[in-house]
Amino acid sequence: MAAQAPTRRDSAGSHAVRPRVLVVEDEQALVELLRYNLEQSGYSVSVALDGEEALAAVRDEVPDLVLLDWMLPLMSGIELCRQLRRQTATANVPIILLTARGEEADRVRGLDAGADDYVAKPFSPAELVARIRAVLRRIRPALADEALSYADLYMDLVGHRLTRGGKPVHLGPTEFRLLRHFMEYPGRVFSREQLLDAVWGKDVYVEVRTVDVHIRRLRIALNGDDRPDLIRTVRATGYALDATPE
Repeated sequence: MAAQAPTRRDSAGSHAVRPRVLVVEDEQALVELLRYNLEQSGYSVSVALDGEEALAAVRDEVPDLVLLDWMLPLMSGIELCRQLRRQTATANVPIILLTARGEEADRVRGLDAGADDYVAKPFSPAELVARIRAVLRRIRPALADEALSYADLYMDLVGHRLTRGGKPVHLGPTEFRLLRHFMEYPGRVFSREQLLDAVWGKDVYVEVRTVDVHIRRLRIALNGDDRPDLIRTVRATGYALDATPE
């Protein structure tokens, strides 16, 4: 029986969205093995055959996790890992390295490059799926749970409800999606353009300043009882969910 992957509900709580894994691997037989086992375990899978293709893929859509082969044409998995860590959009995306290199020095090198875990070939597909689940639980708990919490905020993703300090907070659909995105990445600063892509969608034309309008509405809803402001404005950059006092 296939292992159950964590799922996310959409902003209306109406249907589950599969976590997306980007497989960066040039060996076709292994690609098909990985695709089959990951899809059977409830993940959505996209594939890149080399480093350049992988960089293009993450520019188009940031995955929830990258499964990365060490030995790739054009660019090594180690170098690709470093590049992904240097980019703002992928700096916090979980990365698992796949490699035939089993020496301790190689494992250390991979982890030093920014990988979150390391799986040596040959490996058991069941163990790999378990490793993926463990990494996602540790780094992106939003993918494993049906609720999010930060500071005194609690968001029920299934019931589509929010409380602050135990008291209900009523948000419009857009403000709910906006706060949910912030709660999935607490402390991370997002530009207005990044928020537009994540909350409104890349194919929807919306004025950039629309973000400011909804941030203001979100602040009013969250801070109605003169509570501390959890939304931090970063001048000339964007916004972050941050409970740390200025």
